[in-house]
Amino acid sequence: MTESLLHGYEVAPWELRWHGMDVDALQRTESAFAVSNGHIGLRGTLEEAEPRGLPGTYLNGFYEQHDLPYAETGYGYPEEGQTVVNVTDGKILRLLVEDEPLDMRYGQATEHDRVLDFRKGTLARDTVWSSPTGRRVRVKTERLVSFTQRAVAAIRYEVEPLDDELQLVVQSDLLANEPIESDTRDPRVAAALESPLVGEYHHAEAYHAVLVHQTRRSGLRMAAAMDHKIDVSDGVRTHIEAEDDLARLTIAVDVPKGGRLRITKFLAYGWSAQRSVPAVRAQVEAALAGARQTGWKGLLAEQKEFLDDFWETSDIEIDGDPELQQAVRFALFHLLQAGARGETRALAGKGLTGPGYDGHAFWDTETFVLPVLTYSMPDAARDALRWRHSTLDKARERATQLGLRGAAFPWRSINGAECSAYWPAGTAAFHVSADISDAVVRYLNATGDDEFMRTCGAELLLETARLWVSLGHFDRRGRFRIDGVTGPDEYSAVADNNVYTNLMARRNLFYAAEIVGQHDDIARRFEVGEDEVASWRKAADAMLVPYDEDLGVHPQSEGFLEHDEWDFEATDLDFYPLLLNFPYFDLYRKQVVKQADLVLALHLCGDSFTPEEKARDFAYYEAITVRDSSLSAGTQAVVAAEVGHLELAYDYLAEAALTDLHDVHNNVRNGLHLASLAGAWQGTVAGFGGLRDHGGRLTFAPRLPPQLRRIAFRLTFRGTRFQVEIDGEGATYHVITGEPLELAHHGETFTVTAEPVRLPIPALDPGPAPTQPAGRAPVRRQPKDA
Repeated sequence: MTESLLHGYEVAPWELRWHGMDVDALQRTESAFAVSNGHIGLRGTLEEAEPRGLPGTYLNGFYEQHDLPYAETGYGYPEEGQTVVNVTDGKILRLLVEDEPLDMRYGQATEHDRVLDFRKGTLARDTVWSSPTGRRVRVKTERLVSFTQRAVAAIRYEVEPLDDELQLVVQSDLLANEPIESDTRDPRVAAALESPLVGEYHHAEAYHAVLVHQTRRSGLRMAAAMDHKIDVSDGVRTHIEAEDDLARLTIAVDVPKGGRLRITKFLAYGWSAQRSVPAVRAQVEAALAGARQTGWKGLLAEQKEFLDDFWETSDIEIDGDPELQQAVRFALFHLLQAGARGETRALAGKGLTGPGYDGHAFWDTETFVLPVLTYSMPDAARDALRWRHSTLDKARERATQLGLRGAAFPWRSINGAECSAYWPAGTAAFHVSADISDAVVRYLNATGDDEFMRTCGAELLLETARLWVSLGHFDRRGRFRIDGVTGPDEYSAVADNNVYTNLMARRNLFYAAEIVGQHDDIARRFEVGEDEVASWRKAADAMLVPYDEDLGVHPQSEGFLEHDEWDFEATDLDFYPLLLNFPYFDLYRKQVVKQADLVLALHLCGDSFTPEEKARDFAYYEAITVRDSSLSAGTQAVVAAEVGHLELAYDYLAEAALTDLHDVHNNVRNGLHLASLAGAWQGTVAGFGGLRDHGGRLTFAPRLPPQLRRIAFRLTFRGTRFQVEIDGEGATYHVITGEPLELAHHGETFTVTAEPVRLPIPALDPGPAPTQPAGRAPVRRQPKDA
């Protein structure tokens, strides 16, 4: 049995398939089989609603509020949390076969396949089920959330009697306030999730129904509507009814052997913090009318056309490891689903695949996900940054509350207000503001989007620059210090001069000064004087970047290398992740790293280090990084590849790409890890492709691990689509569409055109392989080539 089958999924290049019925696996497959467009998310639950692991229908940005718990309150503590709401479920189509409900826990599923198709953009299912009394039916379903019609989802449901004429009854529901067993340890969150929706309006007639609800505390209003097209022989009877939390269309018909009952269910969703009940009802009914007019076949055609264009821009090909090929395309597909139609809403850490992290967005979005979107689907990256800009007022208020200037963006949030109740890993993690500025600069360099720069980008850059000048100070030696902050590594909190934070802040200050210096009208509009710009440049030039001359490495933060060493040999493997088994105070005062921090600086701020420093730093931090976070493996893959440890990079790439498909952290039931999925792209394109974008110039330093024969990837830059193809001896570059580009390959500048350019890969001696903490090395990847 192959490794992939042990994890349940069959290996295929363009789809994710699960063969056979495993009720116990539903919790994790529902996340993997989720379909979304960035506005609507439907978990991959069975149409019959039960059995199920965790139901889930989500609208991006739709949440309920609850009080945040504190044993002792303190000034500046956020007071309210936000939790994503499982909204009205329209996926439900219950089937009764001669009054026996189709339930996979009873009778027998003699055939059962579920397929998520990355090119069609649908989740399909084919089941042959025998009821407890032996009546057999074949059920085929297919569902999609439309990339082209933002408010629309649709399901095709088909039932065929296999032996005799059967009476079939289908109950198609809109169901609000589904009971959910929450595994949250916070009783306030659990209370917020218990019947969070208050019915305001319901209506049903013919095959159509609509429900309107409002949340109890956040005051958000949402509407869900359904309509149906029924294809069957004569004799169908229907009945529709609606109440506050349920609308149901019941369809009953006798279907002969060889005949079929086919139902197309169209769904529409919308929400607003301001619009009235009639307005949100009108919104979803209009969307539903558009879906009916397009029809099922039209929706499928639009979906495929959209995806054809996406893959033309963004595909990654990997020869030599079929499971990794599948995992990377799975990652790209879900990143697309998370961001395609987010449109000024947050990209949550789990996307719309589950309730993990309470549906919050983190710095993960800007640092890991947006680079993928910037070079594959830049409009989606722009929209995500517009959401950050829309929350600037809240970020300014937070900075003022903390006694600072500028904008202090939240550690975790849905609507832009800080929701982290844990100060060291929340408020102190100021680097999120620099991460946002970095994403802004990357997007502007990649697109030349002057309108975005003037309406959003410049303001984001200058307000975050103001934060750093007020947060830091010049010491007696004239060095600019940023003390008392938490970097990406949450096992080292409230430290002085975190290297990652300081380097990212320096870049933030530099680009803010450049933008304002080049545009007098922007300076006047935001009241930025010459003295303020000079203060930004002075702070950037004097930024303290600690370095240990004795060890020849950079400390993660000032004093970090003086800390006691963690005893990894004496740490039982069952005690990972450490934060669940050791007190934070012990972690904070030891040399143990949860996730890439200094190593992330080596990637994103690589132009601030020499090659020799990168090699020494990487080796040092490999020995103390335990990867208790899914954010780490992708970054370690990137830097391992850069310094020449290609097999180690390959192992880390596989870990990042397969985090969810293998359920590495045993929590995929709560949703996929978008940042780790983005790590699959990072490890491939920035790792083995060597992509860097320092200063807005694209450079590549490709290398291939011995396990792989070939990697090819596609990118978009300044409107030009181009491909990079790497094999064991060289790399070939060519433009697919657009104008020629000036790039660099291992330091050599060249121009890429439609005519392929092939360049050699120079040899690199990486030196001794680094070591990891005992028991924490990545799994050695052994590909099983097809």
